[in-house]
Amino acid sequence: MPRVKGGTVTRRRRKKVMKLAKGYRGAKHMQFKAASTQLFVSYKYAFRDRRKRKSEFRKLWIARINAAARQNDISYSKLMHGLKLAGVEMNRKMLADIAYNDSETFAKLAETAKKALN
Repeated sequence: MPRVKGGTVTRRRRKKVMKLAKGYRGAKHMQFKAASTQLFVSYKYAFRDRRKRKSEFRKLWIARINAAARQNDISYSKLMHGLKLAGVEMNRKMLADIAYNDSETFAKLAETAKKALN
């Protein structure tokens, strides 16, 4: 029985991996074994960081809200508690957008929160 040579199937599989590894540094874009190993790591990072991105954006929104709240003489935690008591159901993404783009509206929201706290 003749030996099995690396035929079209193997070449196609390797070409697919090498195409995905374009732009990698060193041997990782030239050698199949190094490229496939790096791809595993890259996919692991991509999976992890898709989830991490959500917490990073939340941190950014909180920082923006806190900065705007302190300009209106109220802390972040008191602002959020006051808005909850006032029945203002707005998520951090929307609050951060208002704080960043429309300071007058945010000032009104801060006043609403202060009234609810008193």
